[in-house]
Amino acid sequence: MNHAGKKLLALTLVTVMVLAFAGCPTGTTIGKIQNDPSRFYGKEVGIKGRVTSSFGALGNGVYEVDDGTGKLWVLSEGYGVPGKGAEVKVVGRIVDSVNWGGRNFGTAMRQTERRH
Repeated sequence: MNHAGKKLLALTLVTVMVLAFAGCPTGTTIGKIQNDPSRFYGKEVGIKGRVTSSFGALGNGVYEVDDGTGKLWVLSEGYGVPGKGAEVKVVGRIVDSVNWGGRNFGTAMRQTERRH
């Protein structure tokens, strides 16, 4: 491969890596979200932790995740609701309020995907 071909290959690889990382949600801690929720409203973020409480039926519901820095309620619509004690990685958008089953859960995450 000549010099121009190597430069093109390197540029292509860098471009692919930048595009791959651009679509990844920002991983953060629940404590950071709770300390400044307005900074995260409407943004897609990732959290991971242990489920401490859950309520749901037919693939919908809410569950609380504890990552050691705080706890956050997650609204799951069609992703299922993990049981208490499950370790989860969740991606979603932070919203200022979630209502489910007649209860308001305050600042929460509206789940957009779950990673295993």
